[in-house]
Amino acid sequence: MIDIKLIRENRDLVKENIKKKFQDEKLVLVDEVYEMDKEYRASKTKGDEIRATRNKISKEIGMLMKQGKKDEAEQVKQKVKDLDAEQIALEEKEANLEKEIRQRMLVIPNIIDETVPIGKDDSENVEIERFGEPVVPEYEIPYHVDIITKLDGCDLDSSGRTSGNGFYYLKGDIARLHSSILAYARDFMINRGFTYFIPPFMIHGSVVEGVMSFKEMENMMYKIEGEDLYLIGTSEHSMVGRFINQILDEDDMPYTMTSYSPCFRKEVGSHGIEERGLYRVHQFEKQEMVVICKPEDSKYWYDQLWKNTVDFFRSLDIPVRTLECCSGDLADLKVKSCDVEAWSPRQKKYFEVGSCSNLGDAQARRLGIRIRGKDKKNYFAHTLNNTVVAPPRMLIAFLENNVNEDGSVNIPAPLQPYMGGQKKITIPETRKKF
Repeated sequence: MIDIKLIRENRDLVKENIKKKFQDEKLVLVDEVYEMDKEYRASKTKGDEIRATRNKISKEIGMLMKQGKKDEAEQVKQKVKDLDAEQIALEEKEANLEKEIRQRMLVIPNIIDETVPIGKDDSENVEIERFGEPVVPEYEIPYHVDIITKLDGCDLDSSGRTSGNGFYYLKGDIARLHSSILAYARDFMINRGFTYFIPPFMIHGSVVEGVMSFKEMENMMYKIEGEDLYLIGTSEHSMVGRFINQILDEDDMPYTMTSYSPCFRKEVGSHGIEERGLYRVHQFEKQEMVVICKPEDSKYWYDQLWKNTVDFFRSLDIPVRTLECCSGDLADLKVKSCDVEAWSPRQKKYFEVGSCSNLGDAQARRLGIRIRGKDKKNYFAHTLNNTVVAPPRMLIAFLENNVNEDGSVNIPAPLQPYMGGQKKITIPETRKKF
């Protein structure tokens, strides 16, 4: 949510930003907010005048009664009653205007950074840099589910019966590998100075409204029936929500946190849910990084966050690249964002495994997260987030880049301690049914 002062003082800037995001249907909202805000402030001013008048003439009642001027005192009392009624009507009007203004402000997109490339959708995102040499082996790389199935590492038939498409059972060494990747990611971030958290996996609607746009909420969030609770789509939601309506001390900045959680997503949209694969699913686990910082430090932390993900994947010898998200691909709350994509030797192209975002003060404004400066004045914090790793999507990149011609999978050195010293996952001689 942007500062309403921008609409009061520079509507053209806000409208130009909307056009850069190719959301022209929202242009009318800017003028509506401008007019409603004028009306709201005029009402507040009139209310202040009424209160001052009421207080002044209320004092006259006692004086008139002492002077025995009862009729005049009754007339003044009636004036006070009339002013009270007018005040109540104004307060009701202000409440309605405030609600209408907020509803519109919540869908007016954040002001994007001047460095963001202009484009309509993700097809116009811009490659920034590649890390590691993408390799395509001489032998054919199987589809990731076929790799896992050959290693007796998943059961999609059973998950289809229990839960439907978009769910899965992992088992054996593949399940252990999945957990090992998350454990390694946890320690990787702790070693970089981030504090480890396991947050709540459900949050109130007020937090949902604070951390994401309505469009994202519709497409992502599962609501608990009959309760004001939603299953989180990522731990960023509850980690940023942790600071709702808090005033933080400037000396404690920044908060650098890494959090584990399961993630639940409806995944509504044109892309749909894969019937057989593990790339787009309703349930997965993720290690996240979240930063709450002073506004002047957010650009620095943005660069640190995406570099952490690149370094993590490169430590496992997986080639990656970074893509700058164009204006039309940015969610409404984001100032700037880039995707980290891993190399797929099977598809001979890169695919997304993480997304780094600087949201400026948008989430902080919605949630009331402020910092108290040394001058005792409060200002809104900036919030940032990025994926460290999100199996099973990362598991796909890992398997494709480590599978051997015989179907076995190599375990890189950093993961071996988490796999009990195991250096390779091999095809079982006999397949056990569970």
